[in-house]
Amino acid sequence: MSEKIQKIIDEISNLTVVELNSLIKSLEDKFGISAMPAAAVNVAAAPSAAPEAASSVVDLLLVDAGANKINVIKVIKELNPNISLKDAKDIADNPPQKVAEKLERAKAEEFKKKFEAAGAKVEIK
Repeated sequence: MSEKIQKIIDEISNLTVVELNSLIKSLEDKFGISAMPAAAVNVAAAPSAAPEAASSVVDLLLVDAGANKINVIKVIKELNPNISLKDAKDIADNPPQKVAEKLERAKAEEFKKKFEAAGAKVEIK
């Protein structure tokens, strides 16, 4: 190790934690880098891959609109704002129907709860 680098290391070791944190942030900003080690990045990326596989793309199927179709139509329109009110009513009146295709699982779960709150029965496929 060069004498210059050793001097820098000695200076850094005399810094407080707050000063060291400030130094790290300043270096990251100046050089456009992250102080996170590459191994930590890979470890962090691995767990997120599993939820992505679990949160695959799914379809949402309206099995039964229930007694309160108006609220179900509102949820259908919220999920598919580009469809007409008539099309949303037709879906609610004629189950089973696909309400949405190729949704992320998390979004499908969210809308399943909304449909169930409106009195409808839906399936995620």
